[in-house]
Amino acid sequence: MTANLRHDAGSLLVVGLGATELTGLERAWLKLVRPGGVILFRRNIADARQTRALLAEATALCAADNVRCVDVEGGTVDRLRDALAPMPAAQAVAAAARNKGQRALAREHGDLVARAVKTFGFNTTLAPVVDLALPASASVMGTRVAAPTAEGVIGYARGFLAGLAAEGVAGCGKHFPGLGGGTLDSHLATPSIDRSWGELWRKDLAPYRALRDELPMVMVNHAAYPETQGNGRPASVSSFWITAVLRKRMGYRGLVFSDDLEMGGILKFMPMEEAVIAALRAGMDLLEICHSPELILRAYEAMVAEGERSAAFGKLLHSRARQTERQRARLFGGGTAKGLTARQFDALRARILRFGEAVRKAQSGAGMVTG
Repeated sequence: MTANLRHDAGSLLVVGLGATELTGLERAWLKLVRPGGVILFRRNIADARQTRALLAEATALCAADNVRCVDVEGGTVDRLRDALAPMPAAQAVAAAARNKGQRALAREHGDLVARAVKTFGFNTTLAPVVDLALPASASVMGTRVAAPTAEGVIGYARGFLAGLAAEGVAGCGKHFPGLGGGTLDSHLATPSIDRSWGELWRKDLAPYRALRDELPMVMVNHAAYPETQGNGRPASVSSFWITAVLRKRMGYRGLVFSDDLEMGGILKFMPMEEAVIAALRAGMDLLEICHSPELILRAYEAMVAEGERSAAFGKLLHSRARQTERQRARLFGGGTAKGLTARQFDALRARILRFGEAVRKAQSGAGMVTG
């Protein structure tokens, strides 16, 4: 029974690593936990060959059909910019597409992001951002947001997701139910977003409703929405937002993925042990912990202990693990894409640079939308 609980608990974690090579300690805890996937950052990425080797070694110690994810949105959030080439920001691409009437630009953006992440051995990019570019969050979100209106966001995201899908890479819409009205960075604190349910449903949630069947994954944020039935509880641990709204009212059937549970937006609200239990009870599928081995192990042991204490939670763990296992097999069962030759790699870099220049030229004279 305990062995099954441990397998189930580990498979619901997506974990970060410390550097460009595994340490002996990391090998030991990866073998113990057997997570459902890994996420890499710039600290882990030197070049394509090294990154593919790191992913191969780490994921050999993970559950089958694991998630291998990275944040490549373009602009300020682009973990491959130094190892490949800078990708233009979503806001720049969306503005260029509007100015020139070239909707294909968003699809090309997705296509290039997909080719880039596949080259380094990943199967998932945590993009697109589908928050609204509102004045309240401009200083926090910057150029990560495509447009101030739901229609503008949907137009960009639909093309971007089509580009990813054509290359067999999973995207992840974020940050549900929307950070457009937030003034605080959820890396540091819990934003309290004072938007009414009606406003959220018509505007912030419109991209998730429109793209429901095109989003393989949805990331849930750590903001609170006190003017709704979610009250002051962060969305990432709220059954109202995850189960009542996303799953039932909106009918979403993909993977529900937490924003990093090491962020201040959740850890200043409750300790890690409580957060992972609350997130799973609220309806979360995969729990992301991006750096600390201590916090990863604390989360893992908390899930196992709660499963041993509560038969109901043990049953929930088992059910959620089987559900996510089926989803991972569907999305990631094809294995890792082949690496590129040096000539192919250089050609991809050149294409990304040309695309960035084309986006800059298409924006000439009109500027970017900044909310």
